[in-house]
Amino acid sequence: MLRKLIRHPRTQILLARLLSAYLGFCYRTSRWSVLGAEHLAPFAEANRPMIIAFWHERLPMMPMLWTLAHRQFPGMAGWQPHVLVSQHRDGRFIGEVVARFRLVMVHGSTSRGGAAGLRGLLRVLKDGSPVIITPDGPRGPRRKAAEGVAQMAVLAGTPIVPTAAATSRHRLLPSWDRMMLPLPFGRGVLVCGPAITVPREDAAGALPAIEAALTAACDAADAWVASPPAKASRP
Repeated sequence: MLRKLIRHPRTQILLARLLSAYLGFCYRTSRWSVLGAEHLAPFAEANRPMIIAFWHERLPMMPMLWTLAHRQFPGMAGWQPHVLVSQHRDGRFIGEVVARFRLVMVHGSTSRGGAAGLRGLLRVLKDGSPVIITPDGPRGPRRKAAEGVAQMAVLAGTPIVPTAAATSRHRLLPSWDRMMLPLPFGRGVLVCGPAITVPREDAAGALPAIEAALTAACDAADAWVASPPAKASRP
């Protein structure tokens, strides 16, 4: 009975609103820094679209990237980021949460039945807006990129910017991805790595480099919150 109630669409909407309100509180009460903002600068200055990629486990903190980027790069203020979310119940729930942070949902998948989602994201990139994707979402395997992210980069001719986030106060959830849920009143960091250009002749061959870059961004974020520098870069 309880499981049926939790899965009811109205209950899911209520839970999504509560979670988004909680995340908003965490964002406002944390002190945020950005590492690697220079990797966003070429896209902001030339008004070029990009594919922002990060591991699914860091999703609860990533909406702060757009808040901080808008502050640092006024030219990005008009951008409307689009995020790929699964048609699965878990994906729809996540979509309800992130939609409250000025993100537009595109339904699809990077693996099973992802043709419609891929076409939608390609249209977004063609129109000049950025796309956000979690290559191992929505159900894993953890830190294993589906081929769709590389295919999208090739078809759109758009680089992938690997990113990550971490906060000093958090809980790791017992989910398949060990999701990091932020707690309020901590220090937070957003990490942006160098853009990755996927070769047209070997999209699948670029997956190991993409996976390594996303994991390296996570490692850099974790190291920063564990021991932040004395003079951290603030947006």
